Amino acid sequence: MGTNPIWGDDWPQVRQGWLLDREVAHCNHGSFGAVPAHVLEAQDKIRRQMAVNPMRWFVRELPGLVTAARAEVAGFLGAVADDLAFVSNVSAGVSAIAQSLPLRAGDEVLSSDHAYGAVSYALDRLCARTGARRVIATVPYHSTDEEVLAAFAGQCTERTRLVVVDQVTSATARRFPVGDIARLAHRAGALVLVDGAHAPGMLALDVPGLGADFWVGNLHKWACAPAGSGALWVAPHCQDRIRSLVVSWGEPDGYPASFDLVGTDDLSAWLATPEALRALGALGWDRVRAHNEALAGWAQSRVAEILGVPPGDLRHDRDLSMTLVRLPPGSVGSREQARKFQDLLAERGVEAAVGYWNGRGSIRLSAQVYNQPADYERLAAGARDLLAR
Repeated sequence: MGTNPIWGDDWPQVRQGWLLDREVAHCNHGSFGAVPAHVLEAQDKIRRQMAVNPMRWFVRELPGLVTAARAEVAGFLGAVADDLAFVSNVSAGVSAIAQSLPLRAGDEVLSSDHAYGAVSYALDRLCARTGARRVIATVPYHSTDEEVLAAFAGQCTERTRLVVVDQVTSATARRFPVGDIARLAHRAGALVLVDGAHAPGMLALDVPGLGADFWVGNLHKWACAPAGSGALWVAPHCQDRIRSLVVSWGEPDGYPASFDLVGTDDLSAWLATPEALRALGALGWDRVRAHNEALAGWAQSRVAEILGVPPGDLRHDRDLSMTLVRLPPGSVGSREQARKFQDLLAERGVEAAVGYWNGRGSIRLSAQVYNQPADYERLAAGARDLLAR
């Protein structure tokens, strides 16, 4: 099974908690996450409970269970239950916000060039529907927090109505100063949406303390909940304007109750999320986060060394379980080439996130407690061979 000295002697027992194929180096937790086996068992138990008496389940049991699970997740995020709603993922949460905002022609929506692709498309659709204009702040990869803030400030005007900022960027694995950006946006009279897709589990969170109006996060990533589990937080002063994407029987009750009822659907991912939080909590959240940050930093240095990437081209923001190794200029020249590189790594038994951002290819390295240093040695060897072709 191997060893992981960064975690400690009990790592083999921790690794046994996941069903992941042991013949594969799983270095891309950040995209889809991975669910501990006993959390999947808890989800299956919930599904069986639904199957044996659907009438009892949907009418008498499910509403109270969703409310209880939502309260537990809210506590984990530093929030109160009445400010939080379950959604299937960040894309669904962003879409709910976008379709609820009454923008009009001449208004502006500001984000950075690090924005996640699906979020960017949602903002494009919002602007096309309302006549508002997309504005994009350019933030170079090595920018300091002060430079990030200045980039947003340079594009924020009296016409800005919504500022969208990543808490942890997906494309570039870096952390943005969301609190400072929120204060900047509010001074201009704009609302603030924080894309916290990678934040739950990776970071210790006080969501209300960010100072945003809206926050969305995925629970299936670093919190290791089943796929289909995400969270939407809305500040109390904005809740009367937010509508769920699915119009169902909870509509008259407003936010967040209208999000709890989405018709006849399998909500077992939501209900199993507290079990995922307890599973990681049993390992110790501080230990999990310290391990993941340390392993990600080690992996970045080691992969860069093997690929010949100079140390000056690296950055690893504090507390992050993801890092980036940018590939030599010209080696991956498009999104299509990035996907091909990723597929070729998979053929070598390595699952990794290979991306293309602002004219340069990169490998994003994720570290979770089931990972070991050998995973990244294997990734680096495969990438080196592909670059040499």
